[in-house]
Amino acid sequence: MVEEMNSEVTKMKSFSVGEIVTGKVSKVEDKQAFVDVGFKVDGVVPISELSSLHVEKVSDVLSVDDELELKVLKVENDELILSKRAVQAEKAWDELQQAYESGQILEVEVADVVKGGLVVDLGVRGFIPASLVERHFVEDFSDYKGKTLRLKVAEIDQDNNKLILSQRAVLDEELEDKKRTVLHSLKAGDIVEGKVQRLTDFGAFIDVGGVDGLVHISQLAHHRVDKTSDVVKEGETIKVKILSVDQDSERVSLSIKDTQPGPWESFSGRVSPGDVLEGTVRRLVTFGAFVELAPGVEGLVHISQLANRHIGTPSEVLSEGETVQVKVLDVNIKEKRISLSIRDLLEKEDTSDEDYQAYESSKQDDQGGFSLSDLIGDQLKKYKN
Repeated sequence: MVEEMNSEVTKMKSFSVGEIVTGKVSKVEDKQAFVDVGFKVDGVVPISELSSLHVEKVSDVLSVDDELELKVLKVENDELILSKRAVQAEKAWDELQQAYESGQILEVEVADVVKGGLVVDLGVRGFIPASLVERHFVEDFSDYKGKTLRLKVAEIDQDNNKLILSQRAVLDEELEDKKRTVLHSLKAGDIVEGKVQRLTDFGAFIDVGGVDGLVHISQLAHHRVDKTSDVVKEGETIKVKILSVDQDSERVSLSIKDTQPGPWESFSGRVSPGDVLEGTVRRLVTFGAFVELAPGVEGLVHISQLANRHIGTPSEVLSEGETVQVKVLDVNIKEKRISLSIRDLLEKEDTSDEDYQAYESSKQDDQGGFSLSDLIGDQLKKYKN
């Protein structure tokens, strides 16, 4: 009988600290699990040695008869302490170092949401700071638990058990790849659709397929624009013409103005010589005044056509910003020239006054009075005599 017991003991395995062993779970309790690894007693795996993450109950991660690979932490006559976490960590650090050096993308499920970011289990505890989760600001991460993210290793320090991961790095890289593709596809002269991203004092930035291009304020419209917001709004989808693409600096110049009919083309057919229009005096020059008849369309009133009397400068009769009535003398849409007159309208008014005076004189004749011609005629008779 003694010989049989001694034989059984000699069959028992002996272990040393740091050794990797395999075994089968024989019993599961709330805070520990027992594993048969061929030792004289079952080895104990404390709950803290199950995972790099917090485990509430052993039964959440282990079941009886599960086969495990474990690392020996402590060996005594009647005690064997084992770690599942340590085995996972040793393998994980090597793999993570390779992923860091190669830039490999890892698909990982979020294990927990903590203050300042997210936690994942990669065999070791990995942390994703809030600023490295998305390209945009996220106020509430509560719905990220259980979500699978694509991550890159941002920082790794095995000695200090530090692993920082980033999804933003993946998103940034994808955006850069997309930008390069789009930049090579954009050609000067093309008309494309874009979305207004933001407005500035000097123009608007438009997203054209993932690349932001600038519409300078001078390219917003054919007429003068004082405020960018007078022409476009953030979030609006518009058509733009590509003026130039600089691959090196990733700059794209755009125009809204060039996608729209010019003011002169729009004005074509709307006026003819003899028409009387209302306009605004925009500029006074030595040889006359430029009057705006429609946004972007100006006609010239030559100084000789400003008044029915001689004037030295246009400012004697007009002021900039003044609204005036003008008569169209000539139209040349092709050369973008319209000749106007104010004098013709003034002469018409004067002619009306003369007609009225003639009418008054005729009334006096009918009433037995005398006319100016009668008076002159009488004077001439005296000289003849």
